[in-house]
Amino acid sequence: MDKRQSIAESAVEASEQLFPERRLRQAWDPVVNTCYAALAAYLAATESPEHDPQRPPAPGSSGHSFDAVREQLIAASRGVDEFYGSHRAHLEHSQALLSAVPAEAQQAVAVADAARQRLNAIGAPFADYPSVQTSGAGLRSSVAALDGALAGRNAKQIREAAAGVRSAAAAVEQAVLRAPDQERAAAQGLRSVTTRMAAVSTRAEGLAPAFSLLLREFNAASSADLTNNECSSRRIMAEAEADLTAARTALAHGDPERASALTTSVRAHLARAEELVDMVTDRLILLRSVRDNPKARENDVRFKLRDAQMLAVTRGVVQEWASVLDAQVDRIDRVVGQLNGRNPDYWGYVSGLDAVSTFISGVVQRMRTGSVDGTS
Repeated sequence: MDKRQSIAESAVEASEQLFPERRLRQAWDPVVNTCYAALAAYLAATESPEHDPQRPPAPGSSGHSFDAVREQLIAASRGVDEFYGSHRAHLEHSQALLSAVPAEAQQAVAVADAARQRLNAIGAPFADYPSVQTSGAGLRSSVAALDGALAGRNAKQIREAAAGVRSAAAAVEQAVLRAPDQERAAAQGLRSVTTRMAAVSTRAEGLAPAFSLLLREFNAASSADLTNNECSSRRIMAEAEADLTAARTALAHGDPERASALTTSVRAHLARAEELVDMVTDRLILLRSVRDNPKARENDVRFKLRDAQMLAVTRGVVQEWASVLDAQVDRIDRVVGQLNGRNPDYWGYVSGLDAVSTFISGVVQRMRTGSVDGTS
């Protein structure tokens, strides 16, 4: 029993050090207390004045107590076996990991030494790159954490700190490998974004004429939400130009990483400027197509509504959804009625029909999932 208990105890201790969240000690304590009780009973029986290991107990003596102690020891041993069997995989895994902790720490120290050597050998100007400096600081921090964990002799913290050192060393390796290519990559990025800047500037020149056409051809409400697009586009293009100039300066002063970061910012500005331009030009194209054939959009929505009504019949949910879907007919009629007059609001027409279409899609989804929530 004592040997089995010792094996299980060391495994439980490994689990407590590495996986305290498992709280295996709480399950083990009742088992080991049973062992202690059995051992105490054994010692008490063997220390009895009547005990003589050379003779069997006489009738009427305390020999029956030895039988009870033997059964108690057997039961305690069985409890240890059952506990270990129930948690065998985890216990053996914990012991294997714990035994490997010293080697993990030693390997992490060796990896950190190799990374420091790479940093020391990189030389100027790469050593001053922000990515190299940052990775070096991360390595120093992770090594300090490992030293602290080793001093504290906490296996879990040692393993986590060793993993941190390996990760920091990998970051150093990546930064050192990338450093020589940073200047070339930054220069290439600048050339690419300069070309895109010219293209977006050309497209932006068409925003004002397109907006003017919107105002001339359609109701003012059709472009009210686009009034500030031209001004915003110019401001964003100016910000992109400023970042581009700063990127060129950074590259010229030997800071390709800052140049690359600024180039990324330029791209973001250009994407937003393009979006503002497209909103105007796309609106003009859309409204012209609707003006040429307004019934097409109306027919699409009515067809979608009929499909939804057929689905309600097919799924046997007419009682729940018929009134909701029927109400959409009136909504469509009201939207279509907005096209009366000399200068109808085609954007309001499109937006209204799109809102009905979106609502119908929501109803269809709820019918398919069995949800009942008919609000319009």
